Amino acid sequence: MNDMTHELTQGLSHELSSLVGATQATLERIARDFSPAVFASSLAAEDMVLTDLILKAGLPIAIFSLDTGRLHPETLAVVDAVKARYDYAIALYQPNAQAVDAYVAENGLNAFYDSVEMRRACCGIRKVEPLGRALAGNRAWVTGQRRAQSTTRAELAIEEIDAAHGMTKFNPLADWSEEDVWHYIRANNVPYNALHDQGFPSIGCAPCTRAVQPGEDVRAGRWWWENPDSKECGLHMVDGKLIRIKSVAA
Repeated sequence: MNDMTHELTQGLSHELSSLVGATQATLERIARDFSPAVFASSLAAEDMVLTDLILKAGLPIAIFSLDTGRLHPETLAVVDAVKARYDYAIALYQPNAQAVDAYVAENGLNAFYDSVEMRRACCGIRKVEPLGRALAGNRAWVTGQRRAQSTTRAELAIEEIDAAHGMTKFNPLADWSEEDVWHYIRANNVPYNALHDQGFPSIGCAPCTRAVQPGEDVRAGRWWWENPDSKECGLHMVDGKLIRIKSVAA
């Protein structure tokens, strides 16, 4: 165990310490072998774990987030918390204003409630297109996705080929449970979105996210009016279908 891993795993169980060590090793490999690489942070709990691991280790993996124009104030406050804690400015990518205005003019401000197609069209403008700009010029990108988050992520691999963007995609927390995430956050005093304390385990745009009830799936509050199998915004999909690519050998 190196000094950084030892520092990050103080007070953690042996099992979680092993997960942290494996995740740190993945991040170090990304920084070493896939530069330039970027981390797409949703500013949720999982992403704050990765933010802590990346910034404490001083890894050359740039961090950005998508400011859709419909985020909760509590979500945007995380950007300031990261600046205060780590002296690091997360880059924010906004949607094309003309595209947003055209969508709203033609369909209405909240047309995403009308159908899956309308919701995905909104996500396409506010998330997918800005993501493409954020990823341009990089060899790999990192996400905070976990298998346990939803049925659409049950087959998630730690390393994938993202054919849509022509690069390698990493999900270093794929093996982590919800409990693992929060144990790490509390043990390392990592800043996090205040909405998590108000029953929001998964947080997206304000009109598309609600608190969940005890026993509900962690992503039950995301696009709650849709079938669970459709609950992806398009960031991890190609041609309307969730990417299902087998793990790439290290």
